[in-house]
Amino acid sequence: MPLNTVALELVPPNVDRTPDEMLEEARKVVQLSAETGLDGRIRHVMIPGMIEEDSGRPVEMKPKLDVLDYWSRISPELPGVRGLCTQVTAFMDEPTLVSRLTALLDAGMEGVAFVGVPRTMNDGEGAGVAPTDALTIFSELVPNRGAILIPTRAEEAGRFGFKCGRGATYGMTQLLYSDAIVGFLTEFAATTDYRPEILLSFGFVPKVESRVGLINWLIQDPGNAAVAAEQDFVRTLAESEPQVKRQLLVDLYKRVIDGVADLGFPLSIHFEATYGMSRPAFDTFAEMLAYWSPATSAS
Repeated sequence: MPLNTVALELVPPNVDRTPDEMLEEARKVVQLSAETGLDGRIRHVMIPGMIEEDSGRPVEMKPKLDVLDYWSRISPELPGVRGLCTQVTAFMDEPTLVSRLTALLDAGMEGVAFVGVPRTMNDGEGAGVAPTDALTIFSELVPNRGAILIPTRAEEAGRFGFKCGRGATYGMTQLLYSDAIVGFLTEFAATTDYRPEILLSFGFVPKVESRVGLINWLIQDPGNAAVAAEQDFVRTLAESEPQVKRQLLVDLYKRVIDGVADLGFPLSIHFEATYGMSRPAFDTFAEMLAYWSPATSAS
């Protein structure tokens, strides 16, 4: 069964935070949801398993709380909300992954997206299980098995089709700052029979992005003109006044939804506030969901 959900990303805090500070973002979610009419609309949180990447990251990567530990702490603060997560597989052997995935599922994780090595390494490196192999190996253990989908990446249709053939039940897109996903899924629907659920990912861009550049770094793909255009859009969003920014993001959301809603893919929405939860981010997410949401479309 499709997840048919609205999921909000919550990044595990640094391990040096106090117990109260570790709950801060989850408590903001409750408060901001109530203030913006999203109470009960966010049905999952998506917790990424964080791994060290290259030294060019604009925000220093400090040791983070483990996904399971973070989920166990915040779930009492978020009644009625279930979990999704990403799991790096490339550094764990199969028995270790069985234990890990069983613990995640027992804790209330309803979907696990398998991800591979950081971009400083090549696909296939790492002594553990490749993400594409994990999709098949754990098909009986994990009902909702995700794969990352980057519509602007070269040869992504073949890559994503292979993941679907290996057992992916959903694809979670990289943050979308263009409507490239429309063309991608239109072509994918015309040339394959795969219809996995698609978690469409949208991220708020605050003014601080102009100074820090974390979102620009996250979506980078040097030499890719499509991504360069998305980076330009991110810069425009960061520099825009709040009302203009919100309108630009909502207009993008509408173009994407209008372009993919009738292609036959079950759809969910994944929201991200890369720099932390804020009222402007939640106002934007609320306006997006007022246009279309998985819950209302399924009813």
